[in-house]
Amino acid sequence: MKKKQSIFTEILLRWFGENGRDLPWRNTRDPYAIWLSEIILQQTRIAQGTDYWLRFMAKWPTVDDLAKASEDEVLRLWQGLGYYSRARNLYAAARQIVALGRFPDTIEEIGKLKGVGDYTAAAIGSIAFGLPAASVDGNFHRVLARYFGIDTPINSTEGKKLFAALAQEHLPHEAPAMYNQAIMDFGAIQCTPVNPKCVICPLAETCVAVRMGKTAEWPVKLKTVKVKERRLAFYYVRSQGRIAIHKRGGGDIWQGLWCVPETEHLAAEWQGAARLLRRDVRHILTHRILLADFFLLDTSKKPCLPPDFIWIEEAKIDDYGIPRLIEMLIEAVQAAR
Repeated sequence: MKKKQSIFTEILLRWFGENGRDLPWRNTRDPYAIWLSEIILQQTRIAQGTDYWLRFMAKWPTVDDLAKASEDEVLRLWQGLGYYSRARNLYAAARQIVALGRFPDTIEEIGKLKGVGDYTAAAIGSIAFGLPAASVDGNFHRVLARYFGIDTPINSTEGKKLFAALAQEHLPHEAPAMYNQAIMDFGAIQCTPVNPKCVICPLAETCVAVRMGKTAEWPVKLKTVKVKERRLAFYYVRSQGRIAIHKRGGGDIWQGLWCVPETEHLAAEWQGAARLLRRDVRHILTHRILLADFFLLDTSKKPCLPPDFIWIEEAKIDDYGIPRLIEMLIEAVQAAR
């Protein structure tokens, strides 16, 4: 039996038909293109993510093309987006898909791909295959909490179950993709985290938060882990037209990316010979703030470094995937010339 749309859903879909954003991955049903957009847009604004999606699609138009690349190539094209585990997961998942022989087309199978959680699996499944699954993210939490007047914390066990059930309850089985994209755009354009446009909101008349004056209070979120600071020092070591870099291992930030020497890699005499370029450069990661000092060591004699370091031509650094903070170091070196 066809599910009757709620007033909430009906108004929301009508709003989306008039105000939905025209995004390139919305003009295709190709699951590869849709999956790629969802991975890129995790922790990334659409304005920035669109350029990366276009670059990836131009370089690797199919999942087979992506799977044939090297992880270093993928990390290099990802450079500047941050959260590099997404790029490593993207590459691993591409190889999973190729090994499977097709793109998985059920929520359960999609959820088995590396780096794909419940939200992403539902988004891909609904958009690419029309599967009736609500992709509950921060926009869902905000819109549902305000409209229905829910003060249960969104990051509590009870809250996660409650919001998932409510989102699914109002999902129209004949238009799951439109529903998920509608709430995403409604939360980004209309029901924004700060200063929502309640005066011109089509849901305002029946919105509990508007009626009670609580749009600034909902959704409720439990306090999370305190952000920690970490101090680092990076040395741009240049000798005879070459610079020293190494690939970072697991168990720390920037796994698989290339980096320059840090304090523990250089003997004290070499540290003392280095020139300070910038101090306390601030860079924010998830749950962590990095404060970095940048140094330049120009020397005709190569210092002794751990065996995993390699010396490359200075001009070839663009061939290697590096973190944004090391990009900032290179910019400081160039500015010092």
